[in-house]
Amino acid sequence: MIAGVAVLGLTAVLGGCGVTGGSDEVTLRLVAADYGDSAANSSQKYWDRLVKAYEAEHPGVQIDVTVYSWNDVDAKVKEMVDAGNAPDMAQIGAYADYAAKDLLYPADDLLSIPVQADFLLQLAEAGQVSGEQYGIPFASSTRLLFYNKSLFAKAGITPPTTWKELAADAGALKAQGVKYPYALPLGPEEAQAETMQWLLSGGGGYTDTDLGTYSIDSPDNVATFSWLKDNLVGKGLTGPVAPGELNRADAFSAFAAGDVGMLNGHPSLMRMAERKGVKFGMVPMPGVQGPTKMSMGVADWMMAFKQNGHAEQVGEFLDFVYDKENVLDFSREYDLLPVTTSASEVMTAAKEDADLRPFLEELPGSELYPVGRTSWAAVSADIKKRIGGTVAAGGSPSVTLGELQSTATRAESAE
Repeated sequence: MIAGVAVLGLTAVLGGCGVTGGSDEVTLRLVAADYGDSAANSSQKYWDRLVKAYEAEHPGVQIDVTVYSWNDVDAKVKEMVDAGNAPDMAQIGAYADYAAKDLLYPADDLLSIPVQADFLLQLAEAGQVSGEQYGIPFASSTRLLFYNKSLFAKAGITPPTTWKELAADAGALKAQGVKYPYALPLGPEEAQAETMQWLLSGGGGYTDTDLGTYSIDSPDNVATFSWLKDNLVGKGLTGPVAPGELNRADAFSAFAAGDVGMLNGHPSLMRMAERKGVKFGMVPMPGVQGPTKMSMGVADWMMAFKQNGHAEQVGEFLDFVYDKENVLDFSREYDLLPVTTSASEVMTAAKEDADLRPFLEELPGSELYPVGRTSWAAVSADIKKRIGGTVAAGGSPSVTLGELQSTATRAESAE
């Protein structure tokens, strides 16, 4: 998930599906994730505005949208599908399991050619299973290294470009009494993201792109986590909470409170820090010899279930959802990166979006999770559970990464 934050006080009620008032009248159900951080900016409000505009132009179609927090939305959709009551559309974190069960429409059956052609290439490709696109990218993000300018100035240091410099900066911050010199959130909330960013910075990753297989216990990955264990965690440079128990949301809150020197963050952290008056800078993630060339990208997905039919109406609505102005409105509302070329070009050039430009520049060269594999859900869950042990006292990066590789191999065999 890009922004896993819950919203309070949602009162939307799931509506019916199918024919509602006459042979030409259709109600489409959409279940969507909430990107807001309060009731004031709930995604329900975004969808309500969008639906009102759409229905005014399409009197025969009603769109019934239910928004759930990121903590619940994937499970809610699974419950509906398992009960034989799939929504017409779902905007959630993963699509591959449903595609593998032949429950989804291919994008070719839904979207107009101009809309399909507008998606950023690496996002469209990440939505494919066996060469067919089922996952329609909805929102995206990348990661940069955030640093607290005031704490850096006090310690007399500059933003790091290599691992060695990062460790030296963290040591200088610790000497100044900074609570979290480098915040390393390997807790169960989003450990797979922090893990992937470090693996990429060490020249590795979750998969071998040449062989098309998982490579979690590769020599590069073992070396990366051995370095983290020995040079950051083992020297007390990651703060008072063990990395395996530190969640991303707590790390972000600590940064906004001025207690963190450095951490990996996505665009929503900018607003959190600004609201608290924290002066921050952003640079590419340091690598072994210099800035990381390959950043981590994240995408959330729209999908359409075949159970209720209505492919034509669903496609027309999604064409509207992905209109350039609507994509821009959503991206700006929630500090996310657009998934279409047309909206990306506008945001790259617009002064009002200048703070997102560094993230936009990272996106074309980013690597996404292997979301097209149905095995990824099980592998990601195991990473969240185990990865903190690689850097714990007495932990072994080679052993833990080997166990994760075994999980991945079994999950792949079960596909």
